[in-house]
Amino acid sequence: MNELVLGETSVSVLGVRHHGPGSARAVRRELERLRPDAILVEGPPEADALVALAPELEPPVALLAHVPGAPARAAFWPFAAFSPEWQAILYGTAAGIPVRFCDLPAAHSLAEPDEEEEHDDGLRTDPIANLAAAAGYDDPERWWEDVVEHRGDTPFEVIAEAMAAVREGHEPDGREARREAYMRKTLRAAVKQGHGRIAVICGAWHVPALTGGLPPAARDNAVLRGLPKVKAELTWVPWTYGRLASWSGYGAGISSPGWYDHLFGAPDRPVERWLAGAAAVLRDEGLAVSSAHVIESVRLAQGLAALRGRPLAGLGEVTEAARAVLCEGDDLAVELIQRRMVVGDRLGHVTDGTPMVPLQRDLREQQRRLKLKPEALDREIDLDLRKPLDLGRSHLLHRLGLLGVAWGGLGESRGKGTFRETWTLRWRPEHDLALIERAALGTTVAGAAARRAADLAGSGGASLADLTSLVERCLLADLPDALPEVLAALSARAALDTDVTRLMAALPAMVRAHRYGDVRGTSAEGLAVIVRSMLDRICVGLPVAVAGLDDEAAAGLLQHVDAVHAAVALLSDDDASPRARWLATLLGVSDRHDLHGLIEGRLTRILLDCGELDDAADRLARATSRGQAPARAAAWIEGFLAGGGLLLVHDPRLLGLVDGWLTGLSGEQFTDVLPLLRRTFGGFAAPERRAVGERVRTAGHGERAGEQERDVDERRAAAAVETVLTILGKAGR
Repeated sequence: MNELVLGETSVSVLGVRHHGPGSARAVRRELERLRPDAILVEGPPEADALVALAPELEPPVALLAHVPGAPARAAFWPFAAFSPEWQAILYGTAAGIPVRFCDLPAAHSLAEPDEEEEHDDGLRTDPIANLAAAAGYDDPERWWEDVVEHRGDTPFEVIAEAMAAVREGHEPDGREARREAYMRKTLRAAVKQGHGRIAVICGAWHVPALTGGLPPAARDNAVLRGLPKVKAELTWVPWTYGRLASWSGYGAGISSPGWYDHLFGAPDRPVERWLAGAAAVLRDEGLAVSSAHVIESVRLAQGLAALRGRPLAGLGEVTEAARAVLCEGDDLAVELIQRRMVVGDRLGHVTDGTPMVPLQRDLREQQRRLKLKPEALDREIDLDLRKPLDLGRSHLLHRLGLLGVAWGGLGESRGKGTFRETWTLRWRPEHDLALIERAALGTTVAGAAARRAADLAGSGGASLADLTSLVERCLLADLPDALPEVLAALSARAALDTDVTRLMAALPAMVRAHRYGDVRGTSAEGLAVIVRSMLDRICVGLPVAVAGLDDEAAAGLLQHVDAVHAAVALLSDDDASPRARWLATLLGVSDRHDLHGLIEGRLTRILLDCGELDDAADRLARATSRGQAPARAAAWIEGFLAGGGLLLVHDPRLLGLVDGWLTGLSGEQFTDVLPLLRRTFGGFAAPERRAVGERVRTAGHGERAGEQERDVDERRAAAAVETVLTILGKAGR
């Protein structure tokens, strides 16, 4: 039985499946029949004060319990519209009946060390699976749907008897024992308060622990005595259907929340309505689906249910029918229905009256002002930063990124220039927890992000590359208040760093930040001085850094050289500019004879492209002369041609030198350098390769034609010419 009498109080314990639509409807009907004067619901009792807010919320939502200052200590209790507990809360608040949570307090559960992962409702066994197996089902979900969800009513007495049979001989221990002891303690307290009719809504597994003969209160108090305790704060936060599979809080998860929402919202003709909705989803994607398809898919789903002895077609049957008829066997179309309907993209909403930290409130205000609505599915937006609205959106998303709230991911912009950004937005429930954890940094997103940037700069563990990236992020987020501290830390770090490669790795981000300030009008005072100082130190240290490098080290250094060269090109180009100093350094280094071939060739190409060399052909001739090892010559050519093959197309002398070097190699030497050559020429675009090949072929044909022309004896050829002219009918002309 699911009823208990304590003195003059009648207690009805309604065992449910968390997030079960059939259970939700049955609970609502049973409460209307019982007319209790108190309702106890499974959940943390610290949230009792939050119950009154429930009618104003839009599910799915979740109770968030967290320990201030310890982000790892947090738990969520999610509720959907089809959750029995949620329907009990709505009934109680509408009827003016006190609703209280009766589970173990979050202050205790968050203080407990992580235990072995448990099954549904914190159990090491799955009672639903046991009952399903006893009934001959191999799928617990399908058994529960057949005997509960699709019946239209939930036989609470039968569920209680079934759970009593499953729990026979079971002795709860650990967290399960503590939870059930606290449930009974809450129930006794409600009886003591004078309530005459109490309804308890809890997971079906706990029904036997709350009915029949309750153990003495002293025994439960002994179980609860001495429990560890922490300070826990609770609030409501938006939740998503995609996260209803979470095992947090009371641990019940479902894999098809969209389907359960449909069953709860459409008790009449659910199969027909579902497949009609699936057809609409496919039509929105441009797929041809007619009403005849819907009719046939409904017949197929119902036929499958009848063959399998099910009272109503379940998710398995409607999915098979949709695959066969609506999707015509296309698994991609089935996946679309799965994503849009079975799981769903719904994101809940909490009102402004919900307890929030100032940081959360500021974000909500900015979301309204900037017209950025949080959504549960990926949404891509393109921003034109010349527009005030888009610029404000960019600043907000960059600031949230600094705070660890990854609402948006910055992607590759499809537009050109520095005024375009492409973001992919997706709101996750964890973002609210991150905002709560950052609440101590400030009351606004801008203030908190600035404080966070300053803290990162002053931590002492940030590398030079980290600090340069932080400067760039501060500029992108428009945080001028944070820049002085960040720049001071960067300047101090750069002054102490003697590793040229680290300086080279850090410089590009600094130059981008400097350019951002120039272009966007968010100037960072002192940034240009640091850029010039870093470049000066790079120019001094580079001649030493290039000495004695092996192949791998040379390739790594060359990447830094290319990055610095590209960055320096963004700076001013007057005679006394950093660009002139940089090119002078490269020219001095390129004249050394102890360079790795890859570096020497690349520096030659850079200087040639910049108009700083007029003897590139002579340098190529020396590099490919017989006195050079073939491997070094191949590395030189690889570095020289890394910028593309058009140079060989437009400069016949360079092409002839490379061709002559290649044709002069022995078979063994050619085999040795072939991998390098294949990598070099394989990097050319296909049109460049064809053009180079055509140039080589034409040049060879021209040389042979010239040789043949010089060998012709005109006197001896005259007779042949006369014969040809006779054949053509032109003799004597």
